Amino acid sequence: MQVKDLTTDELKALIRETVAEILEEFLEDPDEGKEIRPEVKQQLLESRKRRESGERGIPAEEVAKRFGLSWQ
Repeated sequence: MQVKDLTTDELKALIRETVAEILEEFLEDPDEGKEIRPEVKQQLLESRKRRESGERGIPAEEVAKRFGLSWQ
């Protein structure tokens, strides 16, 4: 069957399905199923604990400056 033979509803359904497939590809987690190293997990937990206690991280402007980027 060719696109010219599709009804309007069939074409819309085909487009919806295609868009959904593309979005799934873009939104997939490339790290899904991978293990986190214990030291990385510990760093993340400590970071969360600091944030929950109200401690602020490094401002984005400072990070950008460190890497020679401009921050708008």
